Amino acid sequence: MATARMPQPTADPVKADSKHYTVEFENDKVRVVRIKYGAHEKSVMHGHPEAVTVFLNDCRARFTYPDGTAEVIEGKAGQVIHMEAFEHDPENLGGAFEAIAIELKK
Repeated sequence: MATARMPQPTADPVKADSKHYTVEFENDKVRVVRIKYGAHEKSVMHGHPEAVTVFLNDCRARFTYPDGTAEVIEGKAGQVIHMEAFEHDPENLGGAFEAIAIELKK
């Protein structure tokens, strides 16, 4: 699940898609971003730095990467995952999708 090491992303999700990404907290070490999609909503290509993500509900999404490959990711409410930096164009494949990403600053 989006674990291949990639360079730090260039398109900030909060700037590229403020409808789905909002900053809840930020300091010099971390940025906490709320990710919230309605049923079957799509985004635009953007990137995330290395982060720990907590799924707030069961969800299913398709991540399409810059090279055109895609994968379906599934999260369970309460599941915590680590993700390396990556870029993608996400599409929510089900009902509501909500998560909190704790982005690590270098």
